Amino acid sequence: MLLQQQQELENHYLMDTYKRKPVAFVKGEGMRLYDEDGTEYLDFLAGVGAASLGYGNAQQVQAMQEQVAKLVHASNYYYVEGRGELAEKLNNLLNENPGATRKELWKTFFANSGTEAIEGAIKIARKYGAKHLEGADTIITARRSFHGRTLAALAATGQPSKQEAFQPLPEGFKHVDLNDIPAIKQALNQGVGCINACAVLLECVQGEGGVYPCTEEYLQTVRELPAAKGILLIIDEVQTGFYRTGSHPFAFQHYGIVPDVVAMAKGIGGGMPMGAVAARGVAAAVFEPGDHGSTFGGNSLAITAANATLDGLQKMDAAGHVAEVGAYLMQRLRELPGVVEIRGKGLMVGVEFEKAVAEQIVAA
Repeated sequence: MLLQQQQELENHYLMDTYKRKPVAFVKGEGMRLYDEDGTEYLDFLAGVGAASLGYGNAQQVQAMQEQVAKLVHASNYYYVEGRGELAEKLNNLLNENPGATRKELWKTFFANSGTEAIEGAIKIARKYGAKHLEGADTIITARRSFHGRTLAALAATGQPSKQEAFQPLPEGFKHVDLNDIPAIKQALNQGVGCINACAVLLECVQGEGGVYPCTEEYLQTVRELPAAKGILLIIDEVQTGFYRTGSHPFAFQHYGIVPDVVAMAKGIGGGMPMGAVAARGVAAAVFEPGDHGSTFGGNSLAITAANATLDGLQKMDAAGHVAEVGAYLMQRLRELPGVVEIRGKGLMVGVEFEKAVAEQIVAA
């Protein structure tokens, strides 16, 4: 039995970092996964948000098969097919913003994960602060936020329970409550240690923290205040990007704002390890040769997967589809017994149940 074999092998040879469910998958089609016995499961996890086209998408599979036969990986010291085109697509998606008064030029660095995208954004902010804000180095983030598991990304994360085992963490991060306008004003204006802020880092919809959206007033305030001081606004779109919230490619576009830096991953590669950080204006010119790099970031296979994924999302009208299906999902969830609250946008949905039934529902 595959399940029993994998349980024995993984329990013996893998580090104990995941509490896995007792199922082993061998195949996927659309939004369905199958175990070795052919039992069919509807996958509401979507590969933790990465399987944006579902499983086994014909166009993506064909593109990747052809690319594997040609070139999987060369090096970032050379030019490769498709990378410039992908960066142009991201530039165009980031400019699909009803709140923007003009088109921006977004420049991208390709990485392998969301955490790496956040690390890139942090490095942009720190070098920007050193160069343009007289050495400012503090990054303001939100409590309940989640930005990744490397030490710097974990330090940015506003969840002490995830940080305690890995102290000491890098310094230079200040956490404030989400949607608390007086708190963010104080942090930017007179908070201890934050008068030297170089950036504010936020999720428009907190994912790991429980699917808590920013209010429109809060996010617009957070855009205006830092901009007036020359402080960067970094938006973490790792979970929310690529139509997860519906209507627009990115969640920040619901709010009529334009950030300075955007971190993205998950849905960009349709299941392939892929991440990116994009910046505009002065922030886009901060990095120089040697400042940052990645051996596998933006290699030929990952670029092919991402190009096919973005083309597939456009073809299926993901913006309209996610908005429609997300509204339907929320409507039907509200009709269920035991539901305390529904939060989110599009298919970035959090359901809070009464405590007595929550564990049984998750297990089922």
